[in-house]
Amino acid sequence: MKRKTLSKSLRSYISLVIAGMLLLSACGRTADIPDDEDKPDTVITEEDIRDRIEDVGKDYDGLEDDDGKFTLFGGTTNGGMVMYEAATVCDAEEAVSSPSVSIPTEPVIIDGDWNTEGYNQITEAGFITTGTNRFSTFGADVDTATYSNFRRTVYEAYEWKDEGYSMGGLDREALRVEEMINYFEYSYPEAKNGEKFSVSQTIVPCPWNEDTLLYRVGVRAEKVDISGGSNIVFLVDTSGSMFWNNGLPLAQEALKILQKNLTENDRISIVTYAGDASVRAEGLSGDQHSEIKKIINSLEAGGGTNGEGGILKAYEIAEKYFIEGGNNRVILCTDGDFNLGTSSEAGLIELIEEKKETGVFLSCLGFGTGNYKDDKMEALADHGNGNYFYIDCTAEAEKALENEIWSTLYTVAKDTKFQVEFNPNTVAAYRIIGYENRQMAAEDFADDAKDGGEVGSGQTVTILYEIVPAGSNMDLPTVESRYGDDEATLITSDDEYCVLNIRYKEPDGNESKLVTYPVTTEMFTEEMDYDTSWAAGVAQVGMLYRGSDYAGTSDYEDIIERLSKDPAVMTDDYKAQFLYIVGMLEEME
Repeated sequence: MKRKTLSKSLRSYISLVIAGMLLLSACGRTADIPDDEDKPDTVITEEDIRDRIEDVGKDYDGLEDDDGKFTLFGGTTNGGMVMYEAATVCDAEEAVSSPSVSIPTEPVIIDGDWNTEGYNQITEAGFITTGTNRFSTFGADVDTATYSNFRRTVYEAYEWKDEGYSMGGLDREALRVEEMINYFEYSYPEAKNGEKFSVSQTIVPCPWNEDTLLYRVGVRAEKVDISGGSNIVFLVDTSGSMFWNNGLPLAQEALKILQKNLTENDRISIVTYAGDASVRAEGLSGDQHSEIKKIINSLEAGGGTNGEGGILKAYEIAEKYFIEGGNNRVILCTDGDFNLGTSSEAGLIELIEEKKETGVFLSCLGFGTGNYKDDKMEALADHGNGNYFYIDCTAEAEKALENEIWSTLYTVAKDTKFQVEFNPNTVAAYRIIGYENRQMAAEDFADDAKDGGEVGSGQTVTILYEIVPAGSNMDLPTVESRYGDDEATLITSDDEYCVLNIRYKEPDGNESKLVTYPVTTEMFTEEMDYDTSWAAGVAQVGMLYRGSDYAGTSDYEDIIERLSKDPAVMTDDYKAQFLYIVGMLEEME
C-alpha cells in the first residue's frame, strides 16, 4: 500500500499514552489504565503501540500483488477500468499446470460506469418513547459480511484518493452496524453446563451523548462437540463475472483453506454453475485432500450465471448424502450477479425458503468488486437458515474458513429472537443501534412460525441500545393518546431498566424455548469495560461513516484514543487493523 505513516490522530494519541500500557487479556478489565499495583513486569512502550498498529494495518493484502497470485486494478483516462491478467492460484508444491482461470493475452478494458454493486439501503433506527412502544423485537444476526466489505472499501478509497478515482464498493447507507460490531472477539463468559447461552449486560454513560445511557448485551452460545460428520456441498460460481483476481481465484484459495480441516467423517461434493450446473465431485470422503484440491484448482471462469440451476443441483446432491443428526449444508461462493434463470431477489428467496425445508442450511461466501450483489447474498443466507461472509482477501479467508467456519456451521440455536421490554418508570426512550433489517413485530416474538436467526457453537452476539433515562432533559417526540395508560405495566418498580427475553429452537426442534434476564438499576456503572468500549467505538465509526444524525460528539480521534487503551490491541490483529482503518478515515475527512 502507499500509506507509510500513521494519521495525525494516531500520532497525537500515541504521545498521550501512558508508557506503562499493559499487555493483558481484555477479560474483566475496564477501559481505564490499571493502577501501578496491577502492572506486570512487561510494559508496552509508545513505540510498540505505534509499530503494532502500523505494521498490522499495512499487512492488508486486498489490493496487493501477492507473489503473482493476484493482480492489481488500474484506472483509465476515460474513467473506465483496466484489469490485468489473472494468474494461477495453485501452490508451488501442487502439481497442477493449468491456470485457475482463462488468461487473456492482453489487459481487459471495461469502459464507462462499471460499478454495478447492489445494496439494500438501511433506514437507521431513531428513538422510540416507551409510552408509545416499550417492546423492541428482532432476529439474531451473527453475520460479519458488512465489516470486511467496509474494510475493502476504505482501503480502496485511500489507495485511490490522490488520483481522484473511486473503486466503488459499499454504499454508506447500506452499512449494517451490527455486523461491524459482531465481527470482533469479545471476552464474554462461556455458557454454563446445561445452559444454551451466557448473557452479560451493562449500563454505562453513553460516550457520544451526555443525556443518554448505553445498554450493552453480550451473548455467547454454548459450545458443542463439532467432531461429528458433515455433508457439505461447495456450490461455486464459475461464470465470467468471477474471472477477476478477487473472484474465482480468491474463492479457490478459500475453499482450499476450508478443506484442510475435513476428515473421513465428512462427505464433500462440488457443484459449479455458469450457463449450466455441473457436478464436479460427489460424496467424496473429506480426507481425500489431494483429490479435492485438484478439483478446486481445475475450475475456470466463463459464461453466464445460472444461479437457480446451481442451487437446485446443489440441494439435490445435499439431500442425496444427507446425514441424520449431522451438519448438512450448501456453501455458496459467488458475487451474487445472477443473470440466467431465476435472478430476482424475491424469486431467489422463494426458492431458498422452499429448499431449507429439506433440513439443508445455506451459507454464503461473497467475492468480487464492481458487480457485487450484497443485497441478494444477504437475502439468500437469511432465508436459508445460514450465515454470510464477505471474503476480501486471503487473511479474511483464513479467519472465516479456518478459524470460525466450523462453529458457524454447527447451529446450536435455531430461529433465535430477542425482545427487550423497557420499563417506562426508568426509561423514557430507547434506540437500537443496528439490526434495522432484523426488526419484528412484538407479537412475532412468541410466534414459532416466524423465523429468527441461527447462532452457532460458541458464537457471540453483541447488542447495543442508546437509552434516555426517565427525567432526562433531552427533547423527545411525543404522541398524544386518547386511551393511554401509563400504569399498564406488570412491574411498577423503579429497580429495573428493562428485561431481556430470548427465544430459540433446538437445531432439530420446532417449538421455541424462552429464557429471561432482567436488567436492574444496580447494573449501572460509570466505567466501561473493554468489551463495551470496543463495541461502542465500532458503533461510533459506523455512525460517522453513515453520516448518522445520532453520532453526537463522536470523533475519529477520540475513538482511537479510547480504543487504543484496550490491551487486546497488542494481541488481536483485527483490532489493531481497525484502528489503522479509523486513522485512514480520519485522514480522508
